[in-house]
Order: sequence, then structure tokens, then C-alpha cells
Amino acid sequence: MPLINNKHVAKVIAIDGPSGSGKSTIAKELANALNVLYIDTGAMFRALAYIADEQKIILKEGAALNEFLNSLKIDYGVSESVLIRINGLDLSEKIREHHVSGLASVISQLPSVRKYLLDFQRSLALDKICVMEGRDIGTVVFPDSFCKFFITASVDIRAERRLKQLRENGDDKITLTQIAEDVRLRDETDMNRSVAPLKKADDAMLLDTSALSMKDIIHMLGNDVKFRAAHLGFNL
Repeated sequence: MPLINNKHVAKVIAIDGPSGSGKSTIAKELANALNVLYIDTGAMFRALAYIADEQKIILKEGAALNEFLNSLKIDYGVSESVLIRINGLDLSEKIREHHVSGLASVISQLPSVRKYLLDFQRSLALDKICVMEGRDIGTVVFPDSFCKFFITASVDIRAERRLKQLRENGDDKITLTQIAEDVRLRDETDMNRSVAPLKKADDAMLLDTSALSMKDIIHMLGNDVKFRAAHLGFNL
């Protein structure tokens, strides 16, 4: 990842990658280590998908979808226990239910939804350094991020991580084989969608987390961020 000059540079640490790669945990840990704001864009798509499903909104472009989007009030980072709230409803736990992944994959393909959340995401990172994670942060949302990382891991490793998370949340119905297939389908959908497909930015650092400890990952990324921030005169 080449160094850049402090001209029209976003104070964003962009972390992209496929589902289950560990990017959410890495982003949270990195934000904590650097004492900066953490923004989980995937949670936003999941929250919109959950509410749309509850309201029986047909997930296609049109007046009904626009009316739905205009009816929403999103509160992000409300407190340590409340990550995201829509129209006063705390969705922090509900968006982690397994079926929401598929819904999020569908709603994230809609241009009007992406535009709606793009504006919201950019508004959160106007004047402070933040760690923002998703699938197109370094390519679409903040292509001028001062630091970009693309986090990945093997399908098997990602499926095992997802299974562990679901078991911890009390879901013992889905199997590892089902999860692995869901991961593959989600990758295919995200990489081949026409709007903001999942891909590594040309200037992003690629990191495979399959065999790395969280301590080593945060140490590696943290050093890179601090070096780049110092080069640009950003205070961390």
C-alpha cells in the first residue's frame, strides 16, 4: 500500500473483505487499540434487511422501497450495548441471526439502498479518524481512505468461525456444511453484483487471517496505521 499525500484524504481506515473473514472483530479490536470510532457498515445493511423483512417490503427498486427508506431513522453507535437502532428499535442482536445474512445480500444489491447508506456512512466520518468495515469501503464509500486493508480467510475457516458464533448465540440447528455453502453463495453474490461488487482495492494491503492470531493482526495493522497517520500529520 503506497504512501499518499495529505490532499483530499479521508481519515478512514478501510477494512473490506468477505463474510466471515474476521474483519468485524479485527475492525473493533483495531479501533479499540487506536481509540478511534468503529463503524460496521454490514450491520447497517443487515438492520435494513431485517426491518424490510418484518414489514414485508418487496426488495426491488420502486416507489415502495423509496417510501420505506424515507421512513427510517437510523441511530448508530448509541452505546456500548446498542450498536444500531432503527426507528427506536434496538437491532444489535437480531441482525446476527443467520437468516439475516441472506436478506442482507439481497438488499445490498439495490442501488437506492446503497445510495441511502452511502450518504449515512459518509456523514459518520466527516471530521474524525475512524475504522470503517464492509465490502466496498476502500473502493466505493471512501476510495480516498488513508489506510486500506482487505481481510480474507479460507471458506472452511470462515464457516467454522460462523458456526462458533451461532452456537454461542444458542443456534444449534444449522450445520457446518450448510454454513460453508452459504458462505460460498454469499461470496459469489457479493463479487458478481453489478453495484459495488466485493473486491480488493488496488492500493489495499491483503491479509489472510486463516493462521494468524488476533494479537499479531492488530499489532501488524496498528503499526501500519500509525506510520501512515504520522506521515499525513493525523493525530492518533
